Amino acid sequence: MFWTSIKRIFRTGFVSFWRNGFVSLASVLMLTVTLFVLGSLVLNNALLQSSLTELKDKVDINVYFVTEAPEADILALKKNLEAFPEVLRVIYVTREEALEDFKQRHENDSRTLQALEELGANPLGAVLNVKTKEPSQYESVAAYLSEKPVLSKTGAPIIDKVNYNQNKIAIDRLIDIIQSSERSNLAKTLGLVLVSIVVTFNTIRLAIFTSREEISVMQLVGASRPYVRGPFVVAGIMCGVVAGVIALVIFYPLTYWFGPLFYPFPLFLGDNIGNLALFDYYISNLGEIFLIIMASGVVLGGISSYLAVRRYLNV
Repeated sequence: MFWTSIKRIFRTGFVSFWRNGFVSLASVLMLTVTLFVLGSLVLNNALLQSSLTELKDKVDINVYFVTEAPEADILALKKNLEAFPEVLRVIYVTREEALEDFKQRHENDSRTLQALEELGANPLGAVLNVKTKEPSQYESVAAYLSEKPVLSKTGAPIIDKVNYNQNKIAIDRLIDIIQSSERSNLAKTLGLVLVSIVVTFNTIRLAIFTSREEISVMQLVGASRPYVRGPFVVAGIMCGVVAGVIALVIFYPLTYWFGPLFYPFPLFLGDNIGNLALFDYYISNLGEIFLIIMASGVVLGGISSYLAVRRYLNV
């Protein structure tokens, strides 16, 4: 008896979906808009996270050493810094590499290169490029280097300077950008999701309004509340599934056509540029996006139908 009722509920739901074609179409279109908004939020979050990652990658601190600093002491400090839980990586730049980088940066400045040649010796010291997992952690690394100066075997300090203070303005600004961006994105996401749920619920409730007399008749002949509600929930889930498929299909050409507007996605901090291809992201994460949109469609359609029918059921 139970399975017979389940079969009837599903069969009635499918029949109701196709029989009320115009009403179902309106529900599908509204759910499509809702799911499109949710999918857009997923892509927007991807852009935000990509931009924040790129911004984080542009900021670091450099530890400059005196020219007489022994390489063994520099490598020992590098190993100590890499042991810090907040440190992501430490890159060692030798004196020779630092000199070569300096020449490349000033390849069009003949006076500087000429002055460098007249010195005869390499005036640059080795450098450690330190990058932490979060921008707020640079301060603790800089404090460690200043509070515990590294000394050579002769007792002389080997660190010339740490450029944290020069980068502090950029680091603080980056922290503010990250925090404000995450807060605003969260507020925007919650607001759009709430509006989407309300609009979807009201649309499906209007669709069920056309069947209010049918609901009353079913109750008069003794149909149970789950049996009355079941077909509408099934129809709502079908609307969500169809809307999810349409939204996924729409995203494919949109990300392909309009993706170049965000590729490369410019993020300027210094002279480097980061990028994210929306189409590539959509294709590579299609499985995850599919699950999010389809699950949202099923939940929105099913729950909205379940709640909307309650209004026309006798208490």
